[in-house]
Amino acid sequence: MEVRFTPEEEGVSPELPRRQGVEPAELVKDAALRLLEDDTRFRAGVTKGIEQADRGEFHRREEMDARVKRMFQP
Repeated sequence: MEVRFTPEEEGVSPELPRRQGVEPAELVKDAALRLLEDDTRFRAGVTKGIEQADRGEFHRREEMDARVKRMFQP
């Protein structure tokens, strides 16, 4: 697979990753693989949620509000 960048995108200094001991191509490859893994997990979660909703398995609003608050607490 080959990825092409615009001249503006290529203007980002390739020295930044090299200073951290990583070749630019390796950095791009790692980022793409992480994105695909995250997308796979996200889609699986959405599918699981849809299946639960189809079975009528819902959480009460108060419970969801509490969960969201806990997620964003430091």
